[in-house]
Amino acid sequence: MIQHPVRSVRRAQPATPARGRLQSLVQGGRRRPRRIAMLSVHTSPLHQPGTGDAGGMNVYIVELAKRLAELNIEVEVFTRAICSDDAPTVELAPGVLVRHVTAGPYEGLVKEDLPAQLCAFTHGVLRTEAGHRPGHYDLVHSHYWLSGQVGWLAAQRWGVPLVHTMHTMAKVKNAALAEGDTPEPAARVIGETQVVEAADRLIANTTEEAAELARFYAARPDQLAVVHPGVNLDVFRPAAPGAERARRAARARLGLPADAAVLLFAGRIQPLKAPDVLLRAVAVLLERRPELRERLVVPVVGGPSGTGLARPESLHKLAAQLGIGDVVRFHPPVGQALLAEWYRAATALVMPSYSESFGLVALEAQACGTPVVAAAVGGLPVAVRDGETGTLVAGHDPVDWSYALEPYATDPELVARRGAAAARHAAGFGWDTAAATTAEVYAGSLARSVGRLAGARQRRA
Repeated sequence: MIQHPVRSVRRAQPATPARGRLQSLVQGGRRRPRRIAMLSVHTSPLHQPGTGDAGGMNVYIVELAKRLAELNIEVEVFTRAICSDDAPTVELAPGVLVRHVTAGPYEGLVKEDLPAQLCAFTHGVLRTEAGHRPGHYDLVHSHYWLSGQVGWLAAQRWGVPLVHTMHTMAKVKNAALAEGDTPEPAARVIGETQVVEAADRLIANTTEEAAELARFYAARPDQLAVVHPGVNLDVFRPAAPGAERARRAARARLGLPADAAVLLFAGRIQPLKAPDVLLRAVAVLLERRPELRERLVVPVVGGPSGTGLARPESLHKLAAQLGIGDVVRFHPPVGQALLAEWYRAATALVMPSYSESFGLVALEAQACGTPVVAAAVGGLPVAVRDGETGTLVAGHDPVDWSYALEPYATDPELVARRGAAAARHAAGFGWDTAAATTAEVYAGSLARSVGRLAGARQRRA
């Protein structure tokens, strides 16, 4: 973890001629930044979501960066190189460049090892900027606390605003730990507190997350901005010509029975995501309704991640112990196009998570016309409309979950009705809206920085 004096970034800065360039960004139709440095230390936007540490944050960064580029905001994403074959730069899309920074050994490091490599990563980021004329980046947007530590130093060094998105928070996760899961370390709590203090703006996925930032980390009201994530509606959409016909076609392509009740889990396999709750609930449901065994299929699409890597076969063993190995099917992570097929094939998506800052998977499934049964935690009550587009479940009791799942396994009319409502609901969450709102957050940060940060630019000049 990079140590900085926490209060130093709040000093008032003297007015200097350097404020002219900042003013040019916020006046006369140039309110938005030209180019931003986006930081994602521990996971690359090029990685496959659902494996390792890649998940919703990867999707978020990719989609947001692409849409910002369409708004004429160039994005350069800095991420740690994990392979000697990684090209120094990769064009992800027009206007979006991924920069691989060498920081520590390419392989063998887990996320918990990365605080020791933050100085090396920061050096790589600063060296890249030093190869350009001063003012190359107008703003830093960091994702997750590790990136926030780097973003703090870079933004202060360059005299530009720091916008930060937490994605997950240690104090929130520790307050809702799964049984047997490992608490987040004190170093992360301290690091997150420092990043909150240093950031000009904090982007929260929901009003609840904004409240958590204020309650747990003393974030100020003027720091907080709520921007709902989006969903790629070009990829995740109901297939024509009809929901049931499309579902059967998707099942045929995936090798699933046409008339099955398919309860899908899609995501990283780790205690936080609670796939074990789904398996235990299915065992309870089959004990109560044994006739469902002939048509029930439970696909688990994803790979071990985080603390789940310590026991990668634990979910397979649990299915066998519960006597449901015949209905559970394990599949590796898949790309977005094939993931959309899984959503369309499912009767319902199941998300028993202990914590979710938003739950992009829930939104993706609904965009495909599939209802969602989810835990009533984090941003999921925003992503899912209880009783309309799916069902929200309080707590993680497998008995409660079995009763929540039963209607979806037995009532095709309910599935059809809520699936149609789900598609309508998700259609309101396009990434274009999320990117436009984020760009306005950037513009506001630049406007507020004209006086406060001009001194820092002048010192560098």
